[in-house]
Amino acid sequence: MFENLTDRLQGTIKSLRGQGRLTDDNMKDSLREVRMALLEADVALPVVKDFVAHVRERASGQEVQKSLTPGQALIRIVSDELTTLMGQANEGLNLATRPPAVILVAGLQGAGKTTTVGKLARLLAEQYGKSVSVVSADIYRPAAIAQLQKVAGDVGAEFIASTIEQKPVDIVIAALEQSRKSGRDVLIVDTAGRLHVDDDMMAEIRQVHAALDPVETLYVADSTTGQDAVNSAKAFDDALPLTGVILTKTDGDARGGAALSIRHITGKPIKFVGSGEKLDALEAFHPDRVASRILGMGDVLGLIEEIQQKTDVQEAEKLARKLGKGDDVTLEDFRDQLAQMQNMGGMAGLMDKMPGMGAGASAMNSQMGDRQVRQMIAVINSMTPGERQYPAVIKGSRKRRIAAGSGTHVQDVNRLLKQFMQMQKMMKKMKKGGMKKMLRGMPKGFPGMPM
Repeated sequence: MFENLTDRLQGTIKSLRGQGRLTDDNMKDSLREVRMALLEADVALPVVKDFVAHVRERASGQEVQKSLTPGQALIRIVSDELTTLMGQANEGLNLATRPPAVILVAGLQGAGKTTTVGKLARLLAEQYGKSVSVVSADIYRPAAIAQLQKVAGDVGAEFIASTIEQKPVDIVIAALEQSRKSGRDVLIVDTAGRLHVDDDMMAEIRQVHAALDPVETLYVADSTTGQDAVNSAKAFDDALPLTGVILTKTDGDARGGAALSIRHITGKPIKFVGSGEKLDALEAFHPDRVASRILGMGDVLGLIEEIQQKTDVQEAEKLARKLGKGDDVTLEDFRDQLAQMQNMGGMAGLMDKMPGMGAGASAMNSQMGDRQVRQMIAVINSMTPGERQYPAVIKGSRKRRIAAGSGTHVQDVNRLLKQFMQMQKMMKKMKKGGMKKMLRGMPKGFPGMPM
């Protein structure tokens, strides 16, 4: 998300870095570029106008005029205003009520509500330590109830059965009673979506809301629909007392206009963002970190949290002990590192959170995307244990067998072996001369470094 906006804003700020001071002329040009960048990112026009006005007001003040580095001062102002625009800080879920705390999930059809319910159930169990039950009040979409049952099974949540013959209000009242009897901490209710906002849908969901009196009413918005997502969120907020928004499909949104507009238009915070179909692909939305990433300054805190949550600590310690003893890294170690990297969103996902990478994350994805990582893991899995331990024995006939077994070509096997040899050399440099030597020898786009 935000790739296009990041490119434009970084270019604008870079042009100011060589300026000795900010003048009316270069400020005017810079703000015009910022305005165009936001409009191209599909940010709502009223939001753009307010944002640029606030930046102009602060940029013409003493904090910039007295600064020795006006370019850096402008970066700070833009970062602060982006953070303010998106809501200052992450607003978590309010679960302070007598169990079960009810979370009502609403949204249009196709936004990813049911998958998001599963992601939310998993997050509540793993990060909040809550026991969760889920129920579907969608009696219109074919297989909606069956889909939620499967998702609940995948994340270990209690599934409360419902049928299309029942009324949505009856379903949720029964589910609340069952969830209370089974001692669950949280009940998440998946509601029916429509292709557009209509009076019947709003009347129905208002009845469901009145029957439940939920502590959280979350609107699920498809970020790829841009301003349509913002307009729909406003319509739902007019009909329901929304407490927050979950943005989905952010991995397919290069603009980010919805994320930058929703808070300003609706007044409701973005609480979570979803990126991808995997049930662990839901994370808390931190406006300050997102602003930092937009301006190419990375998200180190987010990277640390992701590593803590998704890295296999025992495997990492095992590899560290091996390196400490001076033992050679094997292809099995290399495969484990690739798998861990894949769990954290691939190379591009990691680079996107690292300071100074910016658009380099997209370039990295073209060199080292999920498909390439899966291919490399398949090649290593096609080898025998002996070949993974001693790759020097892999010659012509073995390469052909490995390629055939992994559904790849001999060139792919050769490429993997070459990258592995480069990694081994870097590990030796790290042992002999520290991290600086290793980084000097690291080729661009090199994958699989130890976490």
